[in-house]
Amino acid sequence: MVSMKWKLVGYIKGYIRRFYQKSTDHRGVPSKPGRVVTLLASNNPDDQVWGVAYKIATEDIDSVVNHLDFREKGGYERKKVLFYPCNPTAENANNSSRLGLISSADQEEEKPFQLTIYIGHEDNPNFAGAEDIETIASHIIDAHGPSGANTEYLYKLSSAMRTIMPGVIDDHLFALEAAVRRLDDDKNNES
Repeated sequence: MVSMKWKLVGYIKGYIRRFYQKSTDHRGVPSKPGRVVTLLASNNPDDQVWGVAYKIATEDIDSVVNHLDFREKGGYERKKVLFYPCNPTAENANNSSRLGLISSADQEEEKPFQLTIYIGHEDNPNFAGAEDIETIASHIIDAHGPSGANTEYLYKLSSAMRTIMPGVIDDHLFALEAAVRRLDDDKNNES
């Protein structure tokens, strides 16, 4: 069992999150690849990607890195970036405590700190490239892989983002979720 010391909401700057990475080993298969997120360098250095940082116990670092290296094997590589912790607002304080999140005031890393992320570069074989929302949705709606349905991955990510930072709007993520839900509804109405 991995010992997590804390998890903390915050963001990185100068990146955008996009569903431009094919998944042939987790949320799809080679004959029907799913789509998963990657982070891309943005033209705007102030763009932000929100998420959760985890502090892992020193004795667990090697096993966690090995697990992540295996999971992110489809064209991803590790990169160090600056993470900006965010104090939970009154609006999301209840969600934060329910999720076991802490505020930056509750731990030693009040200022931005370095962490490791995984990014899929545009020259990797699984990079699908910029596709419109409807095209990406058409790949996600029917893709399944060893880790489950691609729709589940999208819906859980969207839900998590609304829970941890309700005031932050990720246009690409939420537009894609809406497009896939429309396809899902159409599919269910045909059944």
